[in-house]
Amino acid sequence: MKKFIMLIIVLTITALLAYLLFWPVPIDPVAWQAPQAPALAGRYAINDTLATVNWLAVDQGVGPEDVAIDGLGRLYVGYEDGRLVRFDPNGENPAVLANTGGRPLGLDFDLNGNLIIADGYKGLLQLSMDGELTVLSTQANGLSFGFTDDVDVANDGMIYFSDASSKFGPAMKARDDVFEHGGHGRLLKYDPQRGVTTTLLSGLQFANGVAICPDQRCVMVTQTGSYDIVRYWLDGEKAGTSDVFFSNLPGIPDGMSSNGRDTYWVALYTPRNALLDRMSGRPLLRKVAWRLPKMLQPQPATHAFVLGLDLNGTVVHNLQHKAPGSFHPITSAEQFGNKLYLGSLNQPAFAVYPLVSTGAPLMP
Repeated sequence: MKKFIMLIIVLTITALLAYLLFWPVPIDPVAWQAPQAPALAGRYAINDTLATVNWLAVDQGVGPEDVAIDGLGRLYVGYEDGRLVRFDPNGENPAVLANTGGRPLGLDFDLNGNLIIADGYKGLLQLSMDGELTVLSTQANGLSFGFTDDVDVANDGMIYFSDASSKFGPAMKARDDVFEHGGHGRLLKYDPQRGVTTTLLSGLQFANGVAICPDQRCVMVTQTGSYDIVRYWLDGEKAGTSDVFFSNLPGIPDGMSSNGRDTYWVALYTPRNALLDRMSGRPLLRKVAWRLPKMLQPQPATHAFVLGLDLNGTVVHNLQHKAPGSFHPITSAEQFGNKLYLGSLNQPAFAVYPLVSTGAPLMP
């Protein structure tokens, strides 16, 4: 009997090892070297500034990834069930405007007051205020969008947006693209007058947040998979080239916005994960980790985190709240007047943080 039990144990362990090492997976991990994560100290010191956020539109829907604000201060969000909903400036009186049938993520208004939507499944969309939903673009240079993510409209009407991954769409989740690190992301431009989409940058590591520079001479895009922000030059002697605006962020970047004057807001989905960084140079280990139950894979912390950067890339705002009940994960931060509106991938609400009344500390 003991021999039989031992045989069962050996066979079980063998089968488990075979599964962890050889079971087919959809990712083909690429080795890279993650930079050593900066400590959450000094300019990144942990604080509870965001403990005072006001939760808005609680239980009206799940996953308001981004918040767009019109000239009247009304608030627009997209939920995981595809609904686009408008609220009054207090986050009340919801009005369903449309349902994309996909997953609306990034939002912004064009020069004619239409809501431009980066929909993870449907592509780049436009919603007129009379409720007409139009598909603007679904591919560039013959390659279809796999994960249309964020969008920002320039003063000249050009629409800049990201395709986070042409290989892994929302159904596969960002995890797969980050685990693979294969460079499937793109920064794109849509010309509404010509109806033409142009690829500005390719090979990005999960291209996420997009923000036009205040002087309109460049556009920023966050790379979730490599913890940095890339700047693409639109004008001047550097036009058509790119550089790294900010490297080695202390967290995994998501959405990014500009207040149009002096500050870039960067939403950090979670602080850096030491296990994920240690696996960066070990493709086989990342395959093994992918095969594990999700509860055993690297997990985001219960930590709200937003950075404010000046136009030179200096950290001037460090907003955090590390607690199970914090408003996390934060996927977008949009300033309107003296308020900072926060979106989230999976909370049943969005939130607002008053910048003036608290002084929006430069450092804790």
